[in-house]
Amino acid sequence: MDLRFGDIQETALVTLAIRASETARPNPRIVDKKAKEIIDTLGVDVSKYDPFLSHEGVVARTIMFANTLRGLIAQYPDALCVNLGCGFDDKFSQVDNGKIEWYDVDLPDQIAVRRKVYEDRPRCTMLDGDALDGAWMSALPQDRSTNIIVMEGVLEYFTKEQTATCLHMLCDSFAHGFLVAEMNSMFMVKHSKQHDAIKNTNATFKWGTKSGAEFVELEPRMTLLSEHSYNEEMRKHTLRGKLFAATLGRNVNNRIAVFRW
Repeated sequence: MDLRFGDIQETALVTLAIRASETARPNPRIVDKKAKEIIDTLGVDVSKYDPFLSHEGVVARTIMFANTLRGLIAQYPDALCVNLGCGFDDKFSQVDNGKIEWYDVDLPDQIAVRRKVYEDRPRCTMLDGDALDGAWMSALPQDRSTNIIVMEGVLEYFTKEQTATCLHMLCDSFAHGFLVAEMNSMFMVKHSKQHDAIKNTNATFKWGTKSGAEFVELEPRMTLLSEHSYNEEMRKHTLRGKLFAATLGRNVNNRIAVFRW
């Protein structure tokens, strides 16, 4: 694997480090062998990207995104799925039912690095694409009646205006679809430099919401179907996670939301 430390954006290192360290545990709640392979190949200390609360949050969101996607795919087994802003994430292997058509989409430089780690697979294709410009969508098949767009760990780095542009693009490009998105809070935006993992990167959160209803205000063609805090999963596993969910994190933790249009 021809991969160097500088090839990977620091925000991607956070999730990679957490998924790798969880995979290495005796009884892992999630298993991501590719993340562990990448971290082992880099051969550097990434412990600063793996503090407790971020670890629990990433594990929780990984579980919740996979469960949500499996539920949608069970209803729409022939869906076209797009992991928009995929980074090094491999949701396809977690949720594949043998029928879906999957595209991992990210900016050209990110896809170039991803290709050092992954290869295209049957029904799973990597594609250059910008979440703010829908030109790449012409490369997608047009024969699928249901489209599922996944945006995990992406929209918190967008401004409100950029988020609106992205939502408009999705609704303009697909007649019908679902968006499964990570929602950030304004508390996190105001305190991104105190975030236990993001403070170790050059990234900052740009915009947050109190409710997914604020996305609907930006793009009225969308309907909010569900929204769940990561607290719901975090409180299941550790006492510290349960205490965080009940106190400081009660109203500020990130959420997973599902929209339809």
